[in-house]
Amino acid sequence: MAAQAIEQVVEQGQSLSNVLPALQQKVSDKDKALLQELCFGVLRTLSQMEWLINKLMSRPMTGKQRTLHYLIMVGFYQLLYTRVPPHAALAETVEGAVAIKRPQLKGLINGVLRQFQRQQEPLLAEFATSESRFLHPGWLLTRLQKAYPQQWESIVEANNLRPPMWLRVNRNHHSRDAWLALLEASGQQGFPHSDYPDAVRLASPAPVQALPGFDQGWVTVQDASAQGCMNFLQPQNGEQILDLCAAPGGKTTHILEVAPEANVLAVDVDEQRLSRVYDNLKRLGMKAQVKQGDGRFPAQWCGDQQFDRILLDAPCSATGVIRRHPDIKWLRRDRDIPELVQLQSAILDAIWSHLKPGGTLVYATCSVLPEENSLQIAEFLKRTPDAQLSGTGTPAQPGQQNLPGAEEGDGFYYAKLIKQ
Repeated sequence: MAAQAIEQVVEQGQSLSNVLPALQQKVSDKDKALLQELCFGVLRTLSQMEWLINKLMSRPMTGKQRTLHYLIMVGFYQLLYTRVPPHAALAETVEGAVAIKRPQLKGLINGVLRQFQRQQEPLLAEFATSESRFLHPGWLLTRLQKAYPQQWESIVEANNLRPPMWLRVNRNHHSRDAWLALLEASGQQGFPHSDYPDAVRLASPAPVQALPGFDQGWVTVQDASAQGCMNFLQPQNGEQILDLCAAPGGKTTHILEVAPEANVLAVDVDEQRLSRVYDNLKRLGMKAQVKQGDGRFPAQWCGDQQFDRILLDAPCSATGVIRRHPDIKWLRRDRDIPELVQLQSAILDAIWSHLKPGGTLVYATCSVLPEENSLQIAEFLKRTPDAQLSGTGTPAQPGQQNLPGAEEGDGFYYAKLIKQ
């Protein structure tokens, strides 16, 4: 199943978050976590797995045998990175050929995996000096090196780690400190974030059912950097607030935790993803108006309505959240970036006219690429005389860019703009 999931991502361009849940339904609860670990792990280390196959096989598998290419990767990953005993990893991977209805290739898979076991040390030493060692596609490495000549290696390193688990404490139920005490009483440990007042990092990730009051809406799983939006938006009760590109609704519900009496409109272009906004509102017992709509054409879904505050969590390359979604590295293409920049620009221009004079717009992305962030906002400020940057950077270098760090939040960008 892991091999089939990885094939769908790499060969068909499907997102792992769309492919994995359906497959997890088919396995027992105890195997769900293993299936997830294998899929995430192989996609995190894909360029290493590809490199090893090229070293150990004279020609790649193609056509109907392509799934076996990914099955071998799953074998390598277990041998290198999991606690699965080597003999079991080998035997189960070989048996995978039978499940894929290619039993005649069991010998080939067995041979490649055993050869890897014999040559593991020299192979890994050679890989450590290869161009593939950064586990990122070349186009993305080039962009990161250009944008962050001093920091690109630490960004890449953070992208290749497992992400920390961050939570947002619902201030309408408990203060952060009070909830942390409940967490400790349950035998778990958490740490507050120095800048974001509702954020808690778990010492080790846990299933949501193990978190005190999760079902009652006391906490939400949300990365610390995503929570930072509220520091800049500062929603107030009684205001008309638009959350644009709102799905899955994490920021919509955060707005309502900070300002429970605000009138919030949550809009997203993707009707399917809007169901998750409804789910989040329901779990937290909150009300907001939810609409499907395209950010480039606001008149279609809000007429001539004006808002006190707008949060535009713009569609982006998601290059700041690669450690959470390692498939992004292989699904994105260099040519996607100019298209995304154009889309962001069109949405910014269209929605600006719906902001009241004196109102606040927070532009946010989960990207680390300047084209989508500081350069995007610098261009917007040049062509929009009634837009003023507030408390985030300078007109020459607008906005605040968070980079991913081992125990910090994801890569994220914010720019706060006030309408004159």
